[in-house]
Amino acid sequence: MKIGIFFGGQSREREISFAGGRTVYDNLNKSIFEAVPIFIDSKGHFIILDWQYIYKGTIRDFYPPVNFLPKSDLPVQIYAESLKNLSDEDWDKLIAEVGQKINPSDFKKHIDFAFLALHGPYGEDGNIQGILEWNGIPFSGAGILPSAIGISKIAQRQLLQQANFDGPKSIVLNQADWNNQPHENIFESLKKELNLPLVIKAPHQGSSIGVSILTENDLAKFESLIQKSFFELEINKSDWDKYNYEEKISFIARLVDIREGIGLPVIIEEDLIYTPEELLNFLDKTFSTQKEVIKLKAIDSEDSLLIESFIEGKEFSCIVIQDENGRPIALPPTEIRKGKDVFDYRSKYLPGISRKITPIDAPQDIIEKIRTQCSDLFKALQIDVYARIDGFITKEGKVFLNDPNTTSGMLPSSFFFHQAAEIGLNPSQFLSYIIRTSLKARLKSGKHHFEFHKMIKQLDRDLEGLKKKAQKKINVGVIMGGFSTERHISVESGRNIYEKLSSSEKYLPIPIFLSGNEDQHELYTLPINIMLKDNADDIKDKIKNYQIHPIISQIKFESSEITEKYASITNTALKKISYNDLPELIDVAFIALHGRPGEDGAVQTELEKLNIPYNGSDVESSKITINKYDTNEILKAAGISVADHRLVYEDKWQSNREAEIKAIEQQLSYPLIAKPADDGCSSAVKKIKNRAELEAFAGMMFRPQAEFIEDLATILKLKKNEEFPQKNFFLLEELIEKKDAKHFLEITGGLLTHFTEDGSINYEIFEPSEALAVGEVLSLEEKFLAGEGQNITPARYTPESENYKKVAEQVKSTLKKTAEVLNITGYARIDAFVRVYEDLSAETIIIEVNSLPGMTPATCIFHQTAINGYKPYDFIDKILSFGTEKMKKQTIAK
Repeated sequence: MKIGIFFGGQSREREISFAGGRTVYDNLNKSIFEAVPIFIDSKGHFIILDWQYIYKGTIRDFYPPVNFLPKSDLPVQIYAESLKNLSDEDWDKLIAEVGQKINPSDFKKHIDFAFLALHGPYGEDGNIQGILEWNGIPFSGAGILPSAIGISKIAQRQLLQQANFDGPKSIVLNQADWNNQPHENIFESLKKELNLPLVIKAPHQGSSIGVSILTENDLAKFESLIQKSFFELEINKSDWDKYNYEEKISFIARLVDIREGIGLPVIIEEDLIYTPEELLNFLDKTFSTQKEVIKLKAIDSEDSLLIESFIEGKEFSCIVIQDENGRPIALPPTEIRKGKDVFDYRSKYLPGISRKITPIDAPQDIIEKIRTQCSDLFKALQIDVYARIDGFITKEGKVFLNDPNTTSGMLPSSFFFHQAAEIGLNPSQFLSYIIRTSLKARLKSGKHHFEFHKMIKQLDRDLEGLKKKAQKKINVGVIMGGFSTERHISVESGRNIYEKLSSSEKYLPIPIFLSGNEDQHELYTLPINIMLKDNADDIKDKIKNYQIHPIISQIKFESSEITEKYASITNTALKKISYNDLPELIDVAFIALHGRPGEDGAVQTELEKLNIPYNGSDVESSKITINKYDTNEILKAAGISVADHRLVYEDKWQSNREAEIKAIEQQLSYPLIAKPADDGCSSAVKKIKNRAELEAFAGMMFRPQAEFIEDLATILKLKKNEEFPQKNFFLLEELIEKKDAKHFLEITGGLLTHFTEDGSINYEIFEPSEALAVGEVLSLEEKFLAGEGQNITPARYTPESENYKKVAEQVKSTLKKTAEVLNITGYARIDAFVRVYEDLSAETIIIEVNSLPGMTPATCIFHQTAINGYKPYDFIDKILSFGTEKMKKQTIAK
C-alpha cells in the first residue's frame, strides 16, 4: 500500500509537522507499506519530495533552494512566502529542484492512502480532509466536521460549554474592539470578569504558539502579550536606536520567527515587506526620519483572541483511540510538569526541559474521571480514529478539558507514541493501527465503499503475514542513557536508532539503558513504554520505582484486541542485566551514548571482553578523542591547525586564583571559549568576554553542590534546566576568528569507514554542513531541536559555485588526516572552522572530534549521508556491518 505522508504545510507549526512527517516516513513498516513523502510548501504546492530532503534539519535548509534565494548578507533564513514576483514557470523550476509537483487530481496515480502529519490551519481544519475526500483518497484521523471544530479554540469553548463540560471562564476579544476601545478599559473589564492571572490564546494556533500568561497587574505587559497573540508589534525609535548592528540582526531574526514572532511577509501600513534585509533597511531608513513608532502586522494574523481565567491544577494530555468496533479508549493521561507557566514550544519538543508523568499522579478514580470525560468529548465532537485532548485537574478534583486536537505531534517522544507504548505498541505498530482504523472510519462517509473494503482486507492479510514470518533477525542492543550532561540527547539518539531498525526486515533492536556511575555501570533492558519516556531522568526514575499502575493494566485489558492484532513481536521486559548477560541477548551493540561513558572507551572495553561487535572507534582511539585537550595536542603535533588551548584545574584555581587568572590572560585574550574538556552536545560551552565571566564559569564548574549558584548562573545567562556539569577541570580555547580570510564559516563534517579488499581502512568523508549559530555559540537547540538551527549542506565555502570543489577538497583532506591521526574507525563527526583566503587556499581549524556523534532525527550527519545516497537506515546498517566485520578480523588476529 502506497502511503502518502502529508507534511510541512502553511501554518506556523510547519517545522514540527516536517519533523513529524519524517518520523512517520521512518517508522512505517517497510514489509507492507511504501512511504511517499508529500511535502506541502508555504504557498500550498503539493510536492513529492526527493527522499534526501526529508532528513534536513529544517524546511529552510532546503526550501527555497539556495539559487532562488534573494541576495542577502544577513544570516537569517527565509521561507517560500518571502519570494516575490515569481511566475508559475519560476515556481515549477524551483519545485523541480527538490521533487515532483503534483495536483490533487493526480493523487490517485501516486498514493493509496494519505497519512496526515499536518498541523494548524490548512492541516487540522478540514481543508486537506475535504480535498482528499473529493479526490477519493482515504486519510488518517478525524473527518471534516470534527477537524473544522478542533482548529478553533473559540468554537471548542462554546461547544464544550453547550455540552456541559467544565472549563475556565472565558471572554472573546475581537480585534475591532481592541483597536477602537481604550486598552485600560478592556484590561480592567477582563480582570473584573476573570481575575489574574489571564491566559491569552491565539485561537487557531497549536504548539503553544501565541499563548501567554499574564500574572502581574501591568497594563504595558498586557498590551504586549495581546499584540503577540494578534501577531502584531510596535517598534519604538528609542529602542531601535539603542541596538548595534548585531543586535538589530538578532532582533530581526526573532521578529520573523513564525513560532514566536510575526513572520514574513509583514504588513507595514499598506505595504508588504518580504525579506529580513528589506525589513532591516526599512526600519533604519524610517527611524532616521524621526518617526517615533512603526507598527507591524503578520500577513496571517488572528481576528479574535480567547482570554481565559487561569486554572490552578495539574496539566495533562490524553490520547483517545478507537477499538475495532469504533468504541473510544482513553489511553493513560500524561501529566505535564514544566519549568514555567506555559508548556511552550521549547518545553514541548526539546528533551530534558519538561517532564511527562504517565499516568498522571492522581488517585485512580480521578484518572478514570479524566479518561471518561476525554472519551465523552471524543464522542461529542464525532472524532474518528484518534485525538489528543488536553486539560487540567484541579485540587478539588474538577476536570477542565480545553483543547481537543485532531492531529497530535508525531515526534518520537510525543504523547502520540508515548501513550501508545503503554499498551505495548511501538511506533511502527501504532502507525499500522492508525492506517487500518482510518480506513474503517472512512467507510462512514458512504463513498468508495467497495474500494476501501478491498484495501482493508488486503491490509489484514499483510498484517497476518507479518506474524507468520519466522525470519531470524539480527539482535541489536541499542545502549542509551548514561549519567553525563548528554544523557537526554543520548536517549534521543538511541530511540532514533531503535525506530530505524524496528521497521526493518533485517534487525530486531533491543533497548538497553545504562545508568550508575563511572565505577559501576548498571544495565537494564527496557520495554517500549519506558524507552519512550520523555528523557533519561524519567527513564531512570521509572526503573527505580517500577510498578505497573492498575490503570495501565486496565487499559491494556481494554485494548487487548488492538495489541494482539498489531504487536507481532513481544516487547522486551524491564530487567536488570550485566555485561556478561549480553552474549545471550544480542548479536551486536549500537552504543548511542555521548560523552562519558561511551565515547571514552569504557563500554567498548566491556564489549571487547565478550567479543560483541559494536559501532564506532576502538578503545584507545575513544580514550583520546573524549579528551579535547589531548586531541588538540596530538593534532597540533601532526601539523593540523587547532585553537590555542589551556586546561584549568580546580586545585590550582582554588589555591591561587589570581595567579591562575594572570597566567590565563597572558596566554589567551578575551573573548575566549570555555567548555568542559570531556563533554559535548554544547553542554556548558560559553563565550567568555571578561574576567567576571571567567570567574563565574569556574565557580559554576567547581561548585560543590549540584544546584546552580544563582548569581553566577545569572552572569553566565544560564537557562532554567540548562545542563551545566560539575568538573574538577575545564578547557579554555582562543576564539577562532576570521582574521584576514575572505570567507569564514563553522562546519561539522561526518565520515564513514570501509574495509578494502586487502583489509586496510578507507575513509569516506561526507560533504560537511555549515552551521550558523544565532547566539554566541552553537546551542543545544540548534543542534538537536526540530525546526531550530541553520545547517546548510553542503557548506558554502565561496559564493562562486565553480570554486567549491577546490576549497572542499582541501577541507575534506584535513578531516581525513584528522581521522587517520586519531585512528578513528566506524564513523565520526568532526567540528571545525574554515578560513578561505583570496587565492582559494583553505585553513581548517579542528575544534572537536565526536567518536559517537549524535544520531537524533534532526542531526545534520544524516543530511550529509543523503548526498552520498545513504538513507539513515542504510547509514546505520553500514555502521553495524563495519563493526561486525572489524570484530571478526580482531578475533581472527588473536
